[in-house]
Amino acid sequence: MRFRDRAEAGRELAGLLSAAHARGDLPDPVVLALPRGGIAVAEPVARALGAPLDVLVVRKIGAPGQEEFAVGALAADDPPLFDETTLGELGLTEESLAPVVERERRELRRREQRYRGDRPPPDLGGRTVIVVDDGLATGATARAALRHLRRLRPARLVLAVPVGAPDSLDLLAAEADVVLCPHRPSGFAAVGQWYDDFEQLTDTQVLAALHGH
Repeated sequence: MRFRDRAEAGRELAGLLSAAHARGDLPDPVVLALPRGGIAVAEPVARALGAPLDVLVVRKIGAPGQEEFAVGALAADDPPLFDETTLGELGLTEESLAPVVERERRELRRREQRYRGDRPPPDLGGRTVIVVDDGLATGATARAALRHLRRLRPARLVLAVPVGAPDSLDLLAAEADVVLCPHRPSGFAAVGQWYDDFEQLTDTQVLAALHGH
């Protein structure tokens, strides 16, 4: 199983979510992409559901020297959420990662300002909130996003990704009311291995998706 690109992955998710919406399982939905990659998957989902599309900026906290390997994540102004087991295995402490956290916090705020400007975040209370990303590896950023959103009291919290690591998906079942992932391949190493085109998106592309929806 491979996707041609994120748009194709989004269309597959859109079909599955549209069927759930037609059954009445997703009342009053709002779609939140985890940018940047998630926005290209979320756009066809929001269009199919006739739902508003917005973003939730979440930043990975990477291990020193292995920035793509997540040991935690940040969402909004919440305290960093660390994977304590991974920290222990790598001999890291929260204190030692303070410079990384501060750098990622600055980038998170920069992106929020770039994507949202003066526009307030959507009111999610009592709504079905569908969190979309282009895939799920460790689940660190998705976990931070879901915990942040849970505090905003949505009626239902759904995580929808086209492909993900089975173990990580199982762990996130405790964080969301529904975890929708049609492809859970064994031997999962990285999200990009399941896409023919996994080019990184730009801020300009994120803004175009938001303004064009």
